[in-house]
Formats: sequence, structure tokens, C-alpha cells
Amino acid sequence: MSYLNIQDDKLIPVVVELNTLLANYHVYYQKLRNFHWNRLGENFFDLHNKLEELYTDARSKIDGIAEHILTLRHHPMSKLSDYLDISKVKESSPLQSDMSMVTELIKDHNILLDQMSKVLIKANVAKDKDTIDLINIYIKELETDSMMLNDWAKKSAENSERSVVEA
Repeated sequence: MSYLNIQDDKLIPVVVELNTLLANYHVYYQKLRNFHWNRLGENFFDLHNKLEELYTDARSKIDGIAEHILTLRHHPMSKLSDYLDISKVKESSPLQSDMSMVTELIKDHNILLDQMSKVLIKANVAKDKDTIDLINIYIKELETDSMMLNDWAKKSAENSERSVVEA
């Protein structure tokens, strides 16, 4: 038990899900770099800057997840081959349109959010409040990024179809 006051058998499922999240984030990070480096066209500046912002954030989350696994008294996965084997986020070609790239990133966000939900389920069972707090912050930030990418991808006519909900 030691300093965490959580039995190891309760933490192992949390660590397994965190390692899966770590793998997903590594592939997502590399995809962001790939898209950032290979961006061309009229939306170059918008996407080039946004992609850099996203991969900088992903790099920070990779480090945060790995260090959190260490806090849970386990070692994070660290082999690229293992990441590629278990990640649901998949590599892709950089030779895509801006819209295709953004659409793919939104799908990747859904994969990451789904994995974060799995982490939360296991962390709740283990009563691991620190993991719950960390992942809830990551969810909030990724949902905001997803909304921004989704809004960027919409045509202006789609945006005007929104309605204001009044109290």
C-alpha cells in the first residue's frame, strides 16, 4: 500500500488504462507533428500554428501521464513498437487536405476521450482521486480543443444555424 493507501491490485487496472492512453497520445503527438510539418495551402498559417499548439499540449500530457504512472508505483510503457501495437489512434499520410486532417484529428480526440473515460472508470473503482482529478482536467481541455477544431471545420452556413438558448 505505502504512501498511496491504495492496494496495488486496485491500481494495476488503472495503470493498464493509463498506459493505453499514453500509447494513444504518442501516436496522436506524432500525427500532429506530421501534419504540422507537411501543411500547405491557404490555411497554412491557421493550421500550422494550431497544430504546434496541439502537439506542445500533447507532449506535456504524455509527460504528465508517464509521471503519474510512476507516482502510482509502476513504470510507463516506453517502446514505440508497443505504442503502435496498442494505440487506437493510427498513423496517417501527411498528404491530405486541411479538412481531412482536421476531421481525422477530431476522430482522434474521440478516441482519446473514450480512453480517458476508461481510465476514470478504473480510477473510480480504485478510489484513486489523483488520477480522477488529472484525467478530468485533460478531458476538459481536449473537449475545448475538439470544439475549436469542429467549429473551424464547419462552413459558415452551418454556424448560422445555431440557436441561442435563453433562460
